[in-house]
Amino acid sequence: MTMLRQDYEPDRMRKALEMLLIDRRNEFRTLAETIFWNVPVTHGPIKDWEEFILNFCLDVTHAFKTWSGELPLENNSDIKALTFLRQLAHEKKTMTELCHLLNLSYTLAEEFKVVYRRIE
Repeated sequence: MTMLRQDYEPDRMRKALEMLLIDRRNEFRTLAETIFWNVPVTHGPIKDWEEFILNFCLDVTHAFKTWSGELPLENNSDIKALTFLRQLAHEKKTMTELCHLLNLSYTLAEEFKVVYRRIE
């Protein structure tokens, strides 16, 4: 993986992502097209875009823990929150569309964690 997360083993993370992509590739593509709105994702210059989207989803999940009060505020919590909202809200017309993408990000991260835990 190009962007490793410190709390996951690289080989298990890669395998879990591959397993998740079997059923959730369309959801990953939806998020990628929203975040990278000005760049063709699947056949474009962005290498390992699936890993980027996974890390984005994991960051959204971590941020939610801060937003909900489960974790304390970090120095950059406000900037991270605005960045997530700005990236996901690009050209959206309603809060419902934005909430759908936030929920999608959260769900993908949680599903990844379940798959990751099952891999030995």
